[in-house]
This record gives sequence, C-alpha cells and structure tokens, in this order.
Amino acid sequence: MTPPLPYTKLGSGPRILLAFHGIGQDGASCFAPALKSLGTHYTIYAFDLPFHGQNSHSPFEVISKAEWRQRIQHFLNTNSIIRFDIAGFSIGGRFALATLEAFPENIDYAFLIAPDGVSEHPMYTLATRIPPARWVYGWLMRHPGVFFPGVHVARTLKLASKSLVRFTQQVLNTPEKRQTTYRSWVAFRHLKFDIPALVKTVHAHEVKVYLFAGVYDSLLKPKAVGKLAELLPPNQYIELKSGHTRLVEHAAAWICTLFK
Repeated sequence: MTPPLPYTKLGSGPRILLAFHGIGQDGASCFAPALKSLGTHYTIYAFDLPFHGQNSHSPFEVISKAEWRQRIQHFLNTNSIIRFDIAGFSIGGRFALATLEAFPENIDYAFLIAPDGVSEHPMYTLATRIPPARWVYGWLMRHPGVFFPGVHVARTLKLASKSLVRFTQQVLNTPEKRQTTYRSWVAFRHLKFDIPALVKTVHAHEVKVYLFAGVYDSLLKPKAVGKLAELLPPNQYIELKSGHTRLVEHAAAWICTLFK
C-alpha cells in the first residue's frame, strides 16, 4: 500500500482545511502565513506533496487520480474526518482539483489560489507529455549551463518577463530544486481536468469554489484561470493586488471575511 502523505497540523479552528502547497515548498512554510487570518477558523492539514518536505524521498512514479483518491480516503478515515474544505496553491491546485473531483459530497468550500491544472501551458504539455521532449527537459535540468543562458535569451527576446526570469532562477538554482521541479512536472501530469464538467459536479453538490489570481503574478497570470473564472459567479473570482509569492497570505486575509 502507498504510504500515507506526511502533513503539518496548523491552527486550532473548528473547521478542517486540507491544504496543498506550491512547487519547491512544503506544507508548513506555504500555509504558515495564512495562520494569522485563518488559524482560529481552521485546523489546517498542510500536506507535503511528493518530492517535497517530509515527502522529498518518495519514489519517482506518475500519480494517478485513483491513487490520489485512495491516499486522501485513507487520511480521512484515519483522522475521522467527514466534512472539510480544501485549498491549493500553484501546483498544489492540481491536488486540490483532484480532491474536489473525488470528494465533492464532503466539501463545503474550495479555495484555488493561482491554481495549476485549470489550463495547461504549451511548454508544460511539450515537456511532460511527449517522450522525446520529456528527455530533453530532463537533460536541461541536469545541465544548467545550457538552460540558464536560454532563459536569458528568452528575456532578451521579450518572451519572458523580468520577474518570471527572477522566479525561475530562484526555483531552479540548485541541483536539488531542479530535480524536484522535473519530478513534479512529470509525475503530476495525469492530474488533468475537464473544468466545465467539474464545475457542474460542484454545483450539484453545492460546493462553493473561490478562485484567486494575482494582478502582478507573472508565473500564473489571471488569464490562465479564465476558463474557470467565467464559469463561477462573479463574486467567487477574486483578483488580488499581489505577485505569486505572497498570494497565499493575501488570499487568507480575504477568506477570513467569509467567517465574520
């Protein structure tokens, strides 16, 4: 049996929140900034996704939706949890969406914060779904002397913003970080979603989905989540004056207003 997902328990509120972090993070560091706003409303189970944090030595294997459902079901059974909310930031959005798809009857609120998985960037499709391109992607991650000059060329040609280049350099500046990013992109590729069908499902189960995007987010621009935003009530799509890095903190402050 697949080992259970490690997590950090944060806050002491009466509601339960299952939270999924972004790439290169861990659950505790990603959602600690949310505690000031949400710690009295929620008990947060901040999971460490495969290849991250306490889960950094998990075996390299592609994760299926069926396996993910089994892992979450095991967690719910072990902790005697029936009703809960979910939050997913960046690549953690794929896991939030997979959880939402698997357990709509158990969820009241879903908070998707600059979520990956709503749409798919052509570069992600190329790097993960086509075997020869996947090999090239892996090779580039092992040879930063080729990769980083290419990033600077993209900046020179205005194919990438200054802030995106800076973020890329921070996320990929060590062999360990590059390996984590490569493994995550490749192993999470089966977490794909039919967004219109998923929205119909959540409406049928009366789940309230709140979608957050950062006006200054160069990594996941608001237009990347447009497919979902246009299917939600206008008051459930929120653009915050934030970049990617502080979006969880700003979203938490907004979420707090739901419980006042």
